[in-house]
Amino acid sequence: MEPITLTTARLTLRALTTADLDAVYRACQDGEIQRWTTVPSPYRRADAEYFVNRVCPEGWQQETEFTFGAVDTAGHGALVAVVGLSMRATRTAELGFWTAAEYRGRGLMTEAVEAVTRWGFTRVPLDRIVWRAEVGNTASRATALRAGFVPEGTERAGILNNGVRRDCWVAALLPTDVGLPSQDAYVPARTPAVEQR
Repeated sequence: MEPITLTTARLTLRALTTADLDAVYRACQDGEIQRWTTVPSPYRRADAEYFVNRVCPEGWQQETEFTFGAVDTAGHGALVAVVGLSMRATRTAELGFWTAAEYRGRGLMTEAVEAVTRWGFTRVPLDRIVWRAEVGNTASRATALRAGFVPEGTERAGILNNGVRRDCWVAALLPTDVGLPSQDAYVPARTPAVEQR
C-alpha cells in the first residue's frame, strides 16, 4: 500500500521522511519515551535512520505496519508525534505511539489516535485495534481511554522492554465503539446469571 495522508483540526498525519530524522532522533532522547516505549535505549542516530528509512517504508509496502508522523499544521510543520498500527492477526492491529515532550498535554495525541484508528477501521479494514502499555504508563492510558478504547485487563509479562518482561494494561477499540460497522459479525459473551440460594 502506498502511504497516505490524514488531516485533523490541528495535525497532518503523513509518512515519515528523511527530513524527519533529526526530529525523531531528538524526541527519542527523552527519558519518558525510552522508559515507556520499546525504542532502543540509548537511542542512537542509527536507530532513527533505521526506523525512518527501513521500518516505516517497508511496513507500508508489506502492509504490516502503518506509521504516521503527526505534524503540527499551526506550528511551522514541526513533528509532534509518531503513531502507528502494527498488524497482529486477521483484521487486528496494535496501536503504538509517542509524543515529543514539548507537545504533551495538549490533546494532540488523542486527535492523532482518533484519526488513525478511524482510518484503520475504514480503509485497512480492521475489526479490532489493541492498545497495550506497561502498567504505570498513565499518560498513554489516558490517551487510549479518551480515544474510546475499552479496558480489558492486565496482561502478565505482556511487554518485553529492554530485556525485562513487564505487566501491561490492555484495552481495545472496535469499529462499533466509534459508530462504524464491523467487517465480521460480533457476538459479545454473556455472563451467566448468578444462582440465588
